[in-house]
Amino acid sequence: MPQPLSLTSRLTLLFATGSSVVLLALGWLISGSIERHFEELDRETLQAKLMLAHHAIARITTSAELSHLPSQLSGSATGHHDLIMQIAGPDGQVLLAPPNGEFAGRWLPTDASMDDTHLLQWSNGTSQFRGLAATMPTGIPGAAPLQVAVAVDIAHHQAFMDALMRTLWLFVAGAALATGLLGWFAASRSLAPLKAMRARAAGVTAHSLDQRLPTDAVPVELAELANTLNEMLARLEEAFRRLSDFSSDIAHELRTPVSNLMTQTQVSLSHPRDAETYRTILESNAEELERLARMIADMLFLAKADHALASSQLLVDRERVDLTQEVHALFEFYEALADEKHIRLELHGGVVRARGDRLMLRRALSNLLSNALRYTPAGGCVRVEVAQHGDHTTVTVDNPGEPIAEQHIPHLFERFYRADPSRQSATGEGTGLGLAITQAIVLAHHGQIAATSSDGHTRFTIILPA
Repeated sequence: MPQPLSLTSRLTLLFATGSSVVLLALGWLISGSIERHFEELDRETLQAKLMLAHHAIARITTSAELSHLPSQLSGSATGHHDLIMQIAGPDGQVLLAPPNGEFAGRWLPTDASMDDTHLLQWSNGTSQFRGLAATMPTGIPGAAPLQVAVAVDIAHHQAFMDALMRTLWLFVAGAALATGLLGWFAASRSLAPLKAMRARAAGVTAHSLDQRLPTDAVPVELAELANTLNEMLARLEEAFRRLSDFSSDIAHELRTPVSNLMTQTQVSLSHPRDAETYRTILESNAEELERLARMIADMLFLAKADHALASSQLLVDRERVDLTQEVHALFEFYEALADEKHIRLELHGGVVRARGDRLMLRRALSNLLSNALRYTPAGGCVRVEVAQHGDHTTVTVDNPGEPIAEQHIPHLFERFYRADPSRQSATGEGTGLGLAITQAIVLAHHGQIAATSSDGHTRFTIILPA
């Protein structure tokens, strides 16, 4: 397969071809105008000679005067060495003819009507002629009119036109070459920023994703492309950073339970134990394994959400979900835990519905309630408010407790992020993935989630399409 032409070559060919076409069209117009100008000049000269001959022939009244006509008209060509004239009588007898026989009678019309405005052009092999012919009556009573023809040698016109065309062709060729060189230079200079962008992009690696393409010194047409590529690099940098952080967090989170399992197992195998001791150790290991299983399941869910599979595979069935009823069901589930911590659960708002996957929405609400119960002090109240606002539904989970610093709010939904590691549940149930999963579920439902913390209260608000 042939190699396609470069953009510089294409622009160079375009410039050269365009300039050549324009110059050729201009040359054709100029040469046509000059040719028509020469024709008008020749027509005026020939018509003047025909008018002179017409006046002379009209004064002839006898055959004797007719015989002297050639001598009278032969002097009309004085000063016009390239002008020739031929006069034929009624019987076809040539009364006046040029010495070299340029007419030879072949170009004259055979009928009696001759048009003294239509230019006739012919060649005798060595010269080019342009002429006019007309019938002119004499003053002799009953005599037939004479046939008069005048012509002019246009060899000098033809020589001028040939020289003009040669000059035009040479100029077009030179102009095409010069325009091609100028086009190549202009295209090379114009595409230099694109080459610089290519060189900069070629230097971007996984370890230098912070590099950006220059946008100040590039043309307007390339600035938009550079901005788009910079936005792509920013997204790649953010995704790579999140992936790197996620990998580090996974290693850190899995290291502790795996280390605990290994330590307890090695200790239990170091000396013989009774059955009750082995049972206690196995129960402890089972708790760690359950925590690992939950963490792995959560990470798989987030991985699917990152690959945009949540909306197509996880939310297979969309239905009208009564959010008020789901909150009531979750209150019943967490009632024992709330009573143990002396925390009240309150629900405010009427019946509110949203369209989505019921189990996923329940999981998102459960994560928020579990998080609120974990950080609410004894004697506090977890307040859930549901409301309908036009085309969207809101669910707000409010709990009292130590406020979260403002700098931590934007990072709350990141995986394994904890505003304060000491806030992790002492039971080890928290994995740092609950809020990230909640956000993934809300985004899969084309909704939004936000968090605020002030005046001793922390609020999480979910906004879903009604």
